Formats: sequence, structure tokens, C-alpha cells
Amino acid sequence: MGRVAFLFAGQGAQVPGMGKSFYDNCEASRKVFETADLLRPGTSKQCFEGTAEELKETKNTQPCLLTVELAIAQALTEAGIHADVTAGFSLGELSALTYAKAFDLETGIRLVMKRGALMQEASEKQDTSMAAVLKLSNEDVEKVCSQFSQIYPVNYNCPGQVSVSGAAKEMNDFYAAVKEAGGRALPLKVSGAFHSPFMAEAAAEFAKELAAVSFQEPVVPIYSNFTGEEYPENICEILSQQIDHPVKWEMIIRAMIRAGVDTFVEIGPGTTLTGFMKKIDPSVKAISIAEFENMQAAIEEIRK
Repeated sequence: MGRVAFLFAGQGAQVPGMGKSFYDNCEASRKVFETADLLRPGTSKQCFEGTAEELKETKNTQPCLLTVELAIAQALTEAGIHADVTAGFSLGELSALTYAKAFDLETGIRLVMKRGALMQEASEKQDTSMAAVLKLSNEDVEKVCSQFSQIYPVNYNCPGQVSVSGAAKEMNDFYAAVKEAGGRALPLKVSGAFHSPFMAEAAAEFAKELAAVSFQEPVVPIYSNFTGEEYPENICEILSQQIDHPVKWEMIIRAMIRAGVDTFVEIGPGTTLTGFMKKIDPSVKAISIAEFENMQAAIEEIRK
């Protein structure tokens, strides 16, 4: 077994029923859900029984996803599988920081509740949306965005895929411009223009929340969305800039590969990050774990 990275999924990965198989079959996972229910009553019920529309609301998505992701990570820990490094996509970065013990589970849940509420509030103040742009280079996407006053490249996912955030009133024209440039734009199932200047107020408020947190030295290295590199000691300062700045995901993965990681485990519902991995470097091992039933097969693959 080579060096292993745990990658925690971000908003958009949520699905009704997520995490239920871990709750039903793993005591360590169940304790994560119970902790979440103490701090945010109804979290487990929302994960297991909430509709797609309910789970799409940012104030619900973020605490539910973090809870599911950490429940899965606990099941892996109980099975003897540990990460050598970790990172999370957008809200998944809070899951990664919690996993690495930069702060405890209770703090992680409180932070993600606040983050989700602030980002939802910011979204409701403006008519915005996000889209994934395919088949264009990063530079070409940036060039198309520059033609508009309120559309920004925000998630550098993998070669040929960049997500953008922007004002809804400009999106149809943006889609047409992308098509003219030879690309394709697909709307994303999120409720706001994340990682853009539209989130500046939410970022400022979240920075105040982070200032009250006592950060501990992580037990494994964590890679930052904001820098694309391993977190330095000043976690609070870097993390406070994440909400309204782009996610440099491809840069994170390439940095991990240079550091010797050859096995990447996506933790959370869906296979979005695994899909990115195949485009960034198909030579490395990319495994996703969303259900308890597929965990054992995944563990065997990790241990090869």
C-alpha cells in the first residue's frame, strides 16, 4: 500500500438517503450522526429521509454532507485504514480539517452549520447560479468570463473542466459565449455563486467565527483550496479566505502526487472527485466510498 489521500466531497454530491448504510452497520459511524443530532437536531433524519430539494438548500447541504463524510471516515478508521494526507472540496475542507484533528467533531459541526447559514443568506440576497464549463482550457474559460461583468471562474477541477459563478441575468449569454468558443456549460445543483465576490460578506462573517476557534496541530497534512498547497501553521488565516476565492483542486491533486500519494479515496456520496482524478492523472488509483456495502471491496483495493 502506497501513500493514501482521503478526499472529502463538496456541495452538489448530496443525495437522499446518504449515510444510512453506515448508520445501520457501523457503531463508530452511528456516533458521528448522534453527535450531529445533539448539535443540530434532525440531521440524521434529513440525510436519510430528506428530499433532493431539501438537501439542496445550502444551510442543510453542508452540515448533512460533513456528517456523512466523517461517519464514513470513522468506519474506515475502525477498519484500520488511515490517510497519510487529506483535502476536501469546498465544504469538504472542513471535513478534512476535522478528520485531521485540527479541531474536534463538535467544532467541525458548529463551523459547517455557520458556514452553510452564511452562504445561504448571501445567496438569497442575489440572483446567482453556477455552471461547469467543459472542453475548454482554464485560460479559455477565463477569457470568456472576462467578457462579462459578474461571472467568475471559481473551481479549477481538472483539465477541461472549470466551474464558474455569476449573476443569473448574464448566464444565458455566457452559455452562448462558451458554445461559440467550442465548449459546453452545464448548470450545477447548488443554490448560490460560491467561491466568488458574491460571497465576500459571508467570508468576512465566517472569518469572525474562525477567530474564536482553537486550532490544533493536524495529525496528517491537509491541502488548502485557497493556495492549492499544504496548509501552513496559520490555518485560520488561510481558511477564512476559502469561501470567496477559487478552489484550486487540480493543483492540490498534482501537489499530492508530487508528494508520493498514489491512492486517492473519495469519501462521500457520488463519484465527482474520482472523475476529476481520472482526468488529472489516470495512472494513480482512485476509489470512491459512498455506501457501507462497497467499503470492504474498496479497502481491499486500497491495500493492494
